[in-house]
Amino acid sequence: MRQTKATMLAVGITAMMAGSAAFGAQTDTNWPDRPITLIVPFAAGGGGDTLARLVADPLAKTVGQSIVVENHPGAGGNIGSAAAARAKAEGYTFLYGTNGTQAINHALYKSVGYKPEQLKAVGRFSTIELTLVVAQDNAKGIGTIADMLKYRTATDKPLTCGSAGNGTSSHLACEMFRKQTGMPVTHVPYKGNAAAVTDIIGGRIDFIIDVTPNVISQIKAGRLKALAVTSKTPSPSLPGVPTLDASGLKGFEFYAWDGLYAPADTPPEVINKMNAAIDQTLKLKETDQRLRGRGAVPSPMTPEQFQTFTEQEKQRLGAIVRDIGATVD
Repeated sequence: MRQTKATMLAVGITAMMAGSAAFGAQTDTNWPDRPITLIVPFAAGGGGDTLARLVADPLAKTVGQSIVVENHPGAGGNIGSAAAARAKAEGYTFLYGTNGTQAINHALYKSVGYKPEQLKAVGRFSTIELTLVVAQDNAKGIGTIADMLKYRTATDKPLTCGSAGNGTSSHLACEMFRKQTGMPVTHVPYKGNAAAVTDIIGGRIDFIIDVTPNVISQIKAGRLKALAVTSKTPSPSLPGVPTLDASGLKGFEFYAWDGLYAPADTPPEVINKMNAAIDQTLKLKETDQRLRGRGAVPSPMTPEQFQTFTEQEKQRLGAIVRDIGATVD
């Protein structure tokens, strides 16, 4: 796949001396002594790419080397993930992975192009809430979750729920909403989030439930209205917006997550050092604020914790995918 300057960006050039000194004291290895490649399996400029770069920039300063972001989009993230799985395990290639690429896809696709054991967890970045949104001036006059529930009793005509594609987080959240409310809902899959957002603003679909980073700019621009978030507690990035639980859907909770993975044979000392760098980077006030401002909550884990978590999520989310019968093959 041809790369351009827009899809390959060095997001850090030099170390901040204090940060890199504190980080370097944790091990006596010489790693890293050259630039690091971070494969992002999504298109440049999208929500996943944005979150990856929000962490990659300060992380580069922590480790004391530039981190070059390479975008390898396609097949729901499988192309980039497979490229990382096949990369040399020298500690200079990492993968930005999500609940979609590392958990959902293994149930959604017959083959993801690599074996799960070819990648190992390095550290989690964050958990990411989803937000249920409608068009600000929607024709049905829906302005709250209560309005949606009233619509259910007033007509048998289903509402349309758009998603970024079959089996994506937005699709799974839509199906969970349908089951818990008992509402007739028709799922409308798109090839990515952007088309779904365009159609909801244009009045061609009724609502979407997508990760907050994908919709927050349109909410702030006044084109979309946030009715509720899927997290346990209200989102600091969307003040005044209630949770679905508080809106009458008791116990409703769903979130996405992201983090770093590496080729399986990457030296343990490199894995541990990068994990320490992630932990240190997420504690930075600026990093914390920038992530929370996009609807992501810094949630670091050790490599062992993140590996176990990934396996658990693969089972949990895979069960939902199989239950709704989602597939792309």
